[in-house]
Amino acid sequence: MPRTTRTTRTTRTTPLAALALAAALAVLTSCSTDTGSAHEPAKRNATSADSTPRPPAPGAAFDYQLGGAYPPPDGVRAVSRDRSAKPVPGRYNICYVNAFQAQPGKEAAAWWEDEHPGLILRDDGGDPVIDEDWDEPLLDISTAAKREELLGVVGRWMDDCARDGFDAIEPDNLDSYARSDGRLDPADATAFARLLVRRAHEQGLAIAQKNTAELLGKRIGFDFAVVEECGQYDECGAFSSAYERRVFDIEYEKKGYDAACRRWGGKLSIVLRDRDVRAAGERGYVYRRC
Repeated sequence: MPRTTRTTRTTRTTPLAALALAAALAVLTSCSTDTGSAHEPAKRNATSADSTPRPPAPGAAFDYQLGGAYPPPDGVRAVSRDRSAKPVPGRYNICYVNAFQAQPGKEAAAWWEDEHPGLILRDDGGDPVIDEDWDEPLLDISTAAKREELLGVVGRWMDDCARDGFDAIEPDNLDSYARSDGRLDPADATAFARLLVRRAHEQGLAIAQKNTAELLGKRIGFDFAVVEECGQYDECGAFSSAYERRVFDIEYEKKGYDAACRRWGGKLSIVLRDRDVRAAGERGYVYRRC
């Protein structure tokens, strides 16, 4: 499939809801055991199904490189990159996969229409249901049969990530049901996410929950979290409790970044990035970390 890297976003819970989640999840623990450090290089190959998934170390210095790959800043031990990019030797590498929606642009939508038209979520008139903010068609996870068929596509991408040497998967748009005009619900997202978790673990990959604090109590099986603006929206505590501080937080506003650093600096991996997550050297590039 043609790939165009993209920035991401989520439907947010309210601060009160996040606080409630934090209290409810205080006793939750991660579903995996940390068997290594973010300082260790990836060791993957085509037979990695026998490997044990290795979650990232809590607090590992992090960079979010979806807008283009570049040498990580000094001290960075964990990097997230698009699946079209290569991992960074000697770092903990997270492979970004748009698992619940198509990539933006006509070319990506045409690929789905040509190759898998039955996996596009459609409205009553037969037209694709679109995430209007990012011009992305939603994928149809409404039935068990559709989810299994979609896993045949997304699962192969995850297998490629394992073969390329990534340590983990970041499947995006877990919250696509919130943009489906009622055609999908949280149970659909949870069911497909569990299939993704199983596939990742079979390949020896850890897997992250991407945003969607309202699903934290579902015990889906994720190993850590990649979240956007948990400082801005007061969600860091809920994710920290659920994943034992194995949380990578990307803030896009200085106010949210400052709030996250004040409360969670030294505990969680927090960065400030420009919203287009541009590559280093490009105009508008922003990168800071607590």
